[in-house]
Order: sequence, then C-alpha cells, then structure tokens
Amino acid sequence: MSEEAQRVFEAMEALERIPDPVERARALGAVLKGLPGQNKRMKEARQAAVKELLARDGASLRSVAAELGVNFSTVQDIAKGYSGSGRSRPKKPVDE
Repeated sequence: MSEEAQRVFEAMEALERIPDPVERARALGAVLKGLPGQNKRMKEARQAAVKELLARDGASLRSVAAELGVNFSTVQDIAKGYSGSGRSRPKKPVDE
C-alpha cells in the first residue's frame, strides 16, 4: 500500500479514537457527508491514471493489469468508467 493511502486509513482510524463521543460523532458525520463527492473524484482520478498507463507505448490491458495487480477486465472496466456490480454497463442487444 502506498504511503499516501496508508495515511488516509490512519486518519480514518484516528476519527474512531476521538475520546469525546459528541466530537467523534460530529467528525464522523462530516466525513460521511463528504464521502459521496470524494468517491466520485477518486474514481475519476483512478480512471485518468489507468488511461495514462494504457497510453504508453506497448501498453496493453494485460500489462497494466499485471502492474496494478488486478485482472485485465478490471483495467478495462476502469478505463471505460464502469464500477460496481455491472449495473452501469450498457446492456448487450438481444437478437430476435
């Protein structure tokens, strides 16, 4: 895990250790209120980073996946902006 990611998790743990329950509840509430917007930003930043990796000479879904330690389909989904259980993916047309 990167140093930056570790600091984020440590900060989250520090919130849980705030001694005063009123202060702790307020701090946790403020973080929870701001998370939806931050989640979107983080996903967009991750997508930009993956696209940057894929734009390098000789890069492929599989080579980027190996670097990131994920499956190639995960890299493909991130690059396309998909996330979650598949609900955001376009449906394939059904042949009649």
